[in-house]
Amino acid sequence: MCTSSRRQSGLTLIELIVFIVVIGIGVTGILAVMNLTVKSSADPMVRKQALALADSIMEEILLKAYDDPDGVSGETTRDTFDDVYDYNGKSNAVFTDLPGDLSAYTIGIAVVSDTLGSVAAKKVTVTVTNGTESIGLTAYRTSY
Repeated sequence: MCTSSRRQSGLTLIELIVFIVVIGIGVTGILAVMNLTVKSSADPMVRKQALALADSIMEEILLKAYDDPDGVSGETTRDTFDDVYDYNGKSNAVFTDLPGDLSAYTIGIAVVSDTLGSVAAKKVTVTVTNGTESIGLTAYRTSY
């Protein structure tokens, strides 16, 4: 009588359960990382919009005259602002023409007298905030 011993190949039930648990843990970890990535993927867009808005406002301010050309101070609307200092302390209330998606941003402007070495200057700071994102730009306007 001849007995041939054949080895069966395959997986046992315990090996299969361990495999499923390990794969499940791996997939859960990958999904958690993807969830975190997708949740914060809008942050660069918010930052970029805030920077573009701050840059636009800064450019508008720096294009105005250093000193008040008509001698009348305290202009109240953007249409009548004729010098850099007219923007001091202004906020969203002045910028009524912002598109709907930019109206969620908070704008703050500060203009103070300063010097650059021996040259008189006005330091302009524009801060744009949305939620936890805040962008601040600072520039100097001199009388040239």
